Amino acid sequence: MVKIMIYALSTCPWCKKAKRYFVDKNIPFDFMDYDLATEEDQNRVRRDFEKRNLDLSFPKAFIGDKIISGYRPDDYEKALQEAGVP
Repeated sequence: MVKIMIYALSTCPWCKKAKRYFVDKNIPFDFMDYDLATEEDQNRVRRDFEKRNLDLSFPKAFIGDKIISGYRPDDYEKALQEAGVP
């Protein structure tokens, strides 16, 4: 199965909707609430985002090799279909 990672903020309503999308569809995913992460983990994420030319906005969904910024259910659906997730 394709790896799915959501980077979010614990207080962001769009981030909560993004996580809820995958929960409601019973699609397993990992997530990190950036604002609750350790400083070390925040620095790691920041460096990774910079290396990929991504801004530090949330939510960010990594679905296989696709990166989707913001709450975009249609884009999630497309990326999941392309990754072969039913």
